[in-house]
Amino acid sequence: MLTWVHCFWCVYDLQELKLSEDVVNRMKESPQSKRDNQRSPHSSNGTAPSSPAAEGKPKSPTGIQPPMASDSGQKSSAAEQELYRRYEQEQALVQEELLRLAKREREAASEALNTALQRERNNTNEERQRAAQLPADLDAWAVELQGREAELKRQEAFYKEQLARIERKNAEIYKLTSEQYQEAAAKAEEWIKRRNTDPVCASLQSEILKCYQENKREVLKCSELAKEYQRCVSAAQKELLVNSR
Repeated sequence: MLTWVHCFWCVYDLQELKLSEDVVNRMKESPQSKRDNQRSPHSSNGTAPSSPAAEGKPKSPTGIQPPMASDSGQKSSAAEQELYRRYEQEQALVQEELLRLAKREREAASEALNTALQRERNNTNEERQRAAQLPADLDAWAVELQGREAELKRQEAFYKEQLARIERKNAEIYKLTSEQYQEAAAKAEEWIKRRNTDPVCASLQSEILKCYQENKREVLKCSELAKEYQRCVSAAQKELLVNSR
């Protein structure tokens, strides 16, 4: 990774250097062409003045010759000297600004690259942590499912036991009720069979009938027999109730 980053910056620096050289060369060409046009009027005999390079004179470090004396011995004017000085200052400012811009862009690119690398590292770490946590989560889920399954089985067994107990109790109640019913029915049937079916107070009943037949027009004479018959019937009913308890 470090080798790739260094190579990236090497290419970036070369591009910036080429850009700076192109800008400077264009700036150099513009003032030089203006001065050449100003200095190149034809002489009276129609010949152009000879260039400093042809005469073997030294060049300036920037590649642009400062104004020198012409072949006729005339010196450069003060305006040309001032123009040349301003050009050198502007060139230095341009170089400084280009270096500052290159440094700023290099820092911005470095920061963006570091941010991207850090984000990639974070994503890789998160993926690694999730991958490491996945088996533990699966084990926890498996244990939880086993616990739930065991709880369901326990509840199923409990409810089955309760249902069986209720069924047994209902069967016992039904059996007991059936036995009690059969016993009560047998007792009632036996009591009915043992009841005396003879007429109650039969003698008094016969006497009353005979009295009514003999005294059809004077039935009041039979009132005492009727009262005695009622008392006999009431006594027989009371006796029957006592025996049935």
